[in-house]
Amino acid sequence: MHRFSRLTAVLAAVGALALTAPTTAHATAIGSAPVRTFEYSVGGMTMKVPTGCMFTHVIRGSGKKITYQNAGVDCGFVAALSSGFCNWRIDFTYADTNNRTYRTSRGKTHSECKIDPMRNNSPQRLPRYGKACAHLHVNGVRRVSQCHHITK
Repeated sequence: MHRFSRLTAVLAAVGALALTAPTTAHATAIGSAPVRTFEYSVGGMTMKVPTGCMFTHVIRGSGKKITYQNAGVDCGFVAALSSGFCNWRIDFTYADTNNRTYRTSRGKTHSECKIDPMRNNSPQRLPRYGKACAHLHVNGVRRVSQCHHITK
């Protein structure tokens, strides 16, 4: 039931965001991106991530000050029954208005398989405007990203 309510909340947020342009982090920004179906190998076994997962990235703050940042995956329907994501990590990157990445907060690689990987990041004071992104890596390969524009 908990997973269903989380999925419902994520789908509602995605529906609302589908009607808007890229979000701006003046106070709160929430965005989701679908995790495309993919296969990968772990210990000689083929793992498959089916359709039905969303990668959500949340930022709170004002201007160049980020007070809270979180990213994670929620899966529903058949995807919620899969083995999940093995050897995963979530990175946060920050780029300037010319799209040059100037800071990366690399997450720890988790060897366990998890259906709902999630990571919080520490507060940040950015030196310039641009964008903040979250990236999900599975088995060493970037699988999905979600970004927010940080503007005046």
